[in-house]
Amino acid sequence: MPVLEFLSPESVIPALKARAKKQILSELAGQASRQLPGLDEREIFETLLQRERLGSTGIGDGVAIPHGKLARLDRLFGLVARLEKPADFEALDGQPVDVVFLLLAPENAGADHLKALAQVARILREPGLLERIRTARDASALYALLTNRPTPQAA
Repeated sequence: MPVLEFLSPESVIPALKARAKKQILSELAGQASRQLPGLDEREIFETLLQRERLGSTGIGDGVAIPHGKLARLDRLFGLVARLEKPADFEALDGQPVDVVFLLLAPENAGADHLKALAQVARILREPGLLERIRTARDASALYALLTNRPTPQAA
C-alpha cells in the first residue's frame, strides 16, 4: 500500500493549469517555496531546471518526477500535481505528462533522496493506482491515495 510520508495535504494540487515544462516547474517551485519558509522560489526553479538539463524526469506513462537537492532544506519535501491538460515533458516514452511528483531533498540527504525517488516509482507501478490518481475527485482523495490515509467523508 502507498505511503509517501513526505507529502502533506497542502502539497497536493488536483488541477494545475500550466501547459509547458518550464511553466510546470515554475508553478511547482512557487508552491514549494510557499510551504518551505526560507527557500527562494527562484532557487528551487533553477535546481529543477539544472536537473532537467541532465535528462528529462518524465519517466513514462504520463508521469514526471522532477527533483533536486537544496542546501538550506532540512527534510525531504514532496508535491504532487495533476495537470488539467497533459503537457510535453520530453518523457522517455515520448508521451505527454499529466501527473507530476516534485521531490526536494537536503543537499546532504545521500541515499534518502534516491530511496524517496524509488519509493515514488514503486508506488506508481501498483496496478490501477495511476488511473485512480487521474480520476480522484479532489485534493483530499488524491492525498489519501498516496499516503494510505482514509478519505474524509462529507457530512
